[in-house]
Formats: sequence, C-alpha cells, structure tokens
Amino acid sequence: MASEFFVRSNVVFGKEAVKELPKILEEYHAKNVMVVYDAGVKMAGISTKVLEEVEKANVKVTIFDGVIPNPTNEVVEEAAEIARKENIDVFVAVGGGSSIDLTKAVNILMTNPGPIGQYGGIGLVKEAVLPLIAIPTTAGTSSEITNVVALTDTKAVCKYVIIDNKIVADKVIADPEFTKTMPPSVTAATGMDAITHAVESYISNMATPLTEYHSLKGLQIFYKNLPKAVANGNDMEAREQMMLGCIIAGFGFSNANLGLVHGIAHTLSAHFHLAHGMANATVLPYVMEYNADSCPEKMIELAKAIDLQTTGNAEEDKFLLSKELLKLTKSLGIKSLSEQGIKEENLNMLADDVLKEPVLNFNPKQNVTKEDVLSILRKAL
Repeated sequence: MASEFFVRSNVVFGKEAVKELPKILEEYHAKNVMVVYDAGVKMAGISTKVLEEVEKANVKVTIFDGVIPNPTNEVVEEAAEIARKENIDVFVAVGGGSSIDLTKAVNILMTNPGPIGQYGGIGLVKEAVLPLIAIPTTAGTSSEITNVVALTDTKAVCKYVIIDNKIVADKVIADPEFTKTMPPSVTAATGMDAITHAVESYISNMATPLTEYHSLKGLQIFYKNLPKAVANGNDMEAREQMMLGCIIAGFGFSNANLGLVHGIAHTLSAHFHLAHGMANATVLPYVMEYNADSCPEKMIELAKAIDLQTTGNAEEDKFLLSKELLKLTKSLGIKSLSEQGIKEENLNMLADDVLKEPVLNFNPKQNVTKEDVLSILRKAL
C-alpha cells in the first residue's frame, strides 16, 4: 500500500551554523524581521548572538520575548498583533518547542484570519505562510522540522495541536553549542520527550517503513547519548548527537503521529502546567507496558535496537522496553506525578479529558478506557 512521507526544511547543522543567518535573510529579501524567544534564551546570552547575526542583514528587527511554556492562544494573538503592525515579512524563532510553536502559530495568522483556535486539527490552514527560520536551543521537541504546533486553550482548559504541512519552518539552523546552557533537569526532560517521539511514532498505527527507520535510528542515538548529556552538559559530542537525533526522529513522528503518552501529557500540561517533556517522561514507561500486548513484535524490535538482552520468550520480551524506560527515567531524576503536585483526587478529571485527545486515534491499542488511563496515572503517581 502506498504511503506518503513529507520532509520540507532546509537544515544547516553544526558549530557556528548561526553565521549563515544573514545570508538566509538576504535570500528572502527580508525587510522587517521578528525574532521570537523566551526569558531563558535571553539569560543564556543566545538571543544576543542571534540578534548580532540578524543585524548584519541590514533589516528592521522586532523582538517578541514574551514566550511562555505551553503557549496559549492569548499569547499567540498578542504576538500576531505586533507582527502585523510591524509588517513582518520573515520570522526567526529561537528556543525550544514553546518558542518555535508560538512562532509557527503567529505565522499562520499573518496570512490567515484569526482566531488561532479554529486551526486545531489536520490540514485546516488555507493560505501559505511567510518564511520562518527555526533555531532550536533544546534537543527534544523536534518542533524545528515538524508540521505540528501545540497550543493551550485556557478557556477549554486543554492542549490542542495544529497539524499542517504549510507551517513547517523553511530553514533550520541547528547549532549544538546553543544547547550547552540547558541545565541537567531540562536536558533530561527534553531528551525524554525526544525518546517518547521515537518510541510512540514507531508503534503508531500510522507508521510506515520510512517513518520506522527514522524512529528507530532516533531512539538508538538518544539512548546512547542522553545520559552523557545529562551527566556532563559540556560533552559536545553527546549534545551534537542529541540534536541530530531530534531532527531524525522528527522526520519520523511528524509523518507517523504520536499516541497515548502525548494524550496524557497534553492533559497534564493543560491542567497543571507541567513541562511537556517531564509530563511525557513520567508516564512513558507505563503507557509502553500498557501498549505491549497490542504490538509485541515492535516492542521487541525497539528493545533489540538498544541492545537489551532478549530471552526468546515473547511474553517476557515485549515488556523489556517499558522496564528499561522506567530505569532510565529514575536514573535521570524524572519526577513522579505526585512529586509534580498531582493528587489522587485529580486523576478522575484527568482521565476524562485524556479520552478526548485526538492523538489516541494513532495509538496501537485502540478503545482506551477510563479505567486504562486511571491505572496508568496511578502507577505514575
């Protein structure tokens, strides 16, 4: 059966990659550039380095540094209003998933009418958007090369996604040096987000041989390099490999989609403002244990890919991955749900909302029940 595999971004990868920025802006004949980032990027001094390069292109620069974690519709509308007023013709997004997702969303509103919430779903963006250059500073979300935007609807109290091939960043400047300032806890959480992308897309019911290749390769890179990057933030080989893995895994999951782990993580972030990577990491081992019955062969393939010792007994081996992921999260200091402020009395409401998540359609085990979700949440508590 024929399948489609979509890749669009032009990637400049490696040390000093940011020096390509002035040339890229000139190629776009940019006049009014908006540079988008958050307080962390500013504190790390990364925004200064990027702005120095932007200014070499002799353009008018508008800064939007009001990015928040799990960006909301309101922040998108606020930034879009500024962008329209300043006649922005090219965007530069600097940061993790929040900065890049927010910029993609603002870009939609430059050529399509608001409000942003109406584009939640797949393929609902009508008009082509403006040029966008993404400069990731974390190795986790892969937002720099995906066709996905994740936003928070504060009125409906839910996290939703916009999936559309029109919104992918045109250019990616991936400089591993920019990830060096991430503290160990953020490196761990964003890295586990990346592992979640690799694993969930591999077992997705939308997976194809092309996506599976990228998912598997991404997992191998992350498994080998994430502990090193957490233990020593100055290990530039591990940092570079993590960033490379994110691009590879991003090609996979943006085509194969994700599953129940993300459904739970979106709900946790919407209600309790948990960092996305941390929310994924906390429940990942338990969702993989839950999914094992529905795709035992794939679970064993994932285990073999990271050199786990199989016994030849499929009934045992299908749980090797979930057990190893639990060990990994513990060793990286990933917090339990209760350590992140979630209580037993919150679980009922959370489980109800998880069942409304569209990503459940791509989970290998279908017909997920409220009891299933509650069982996973209790284990993660």
